[in-house]
Amino acid sequence: MTLEEKKLSTTNIMQNLILENRNKLSISGVLDVLSFDDQIVIIETEMGLLTVKGENLKINKLSIDTSEVIVEGDIFELAYNDENINKKSSGFLNKIFK
Repeated sequence: MTLEEKKLSTTNIMQNLILENRNKLSISGVLDVLSFDDQIVIIETEMGLLTVKGENLKINKLSIDTSEVIVEGDIFELAYNDENINKKSSGFLNKIFK
């Protein structure tokens, strides 16, 4: 069992991403939609920040009760950004290069 698997099993975080034909993305485990326009959607999830890039993007469904979001459009890229890792690294590097 890897470190990541141990981390997930102890926190019981569950998230699903279902991409259908590169133009319909269903996401569970959503906490908030931070930003969106027709080319980029930034979503705060239980697993970190998720950035969806594409064209003609729109949020078709947003349910706070079920923590689900459906994004539709021409989807080109999905990327996670772990805020905690970035904050620690930049803080450490800032201390070294002061």
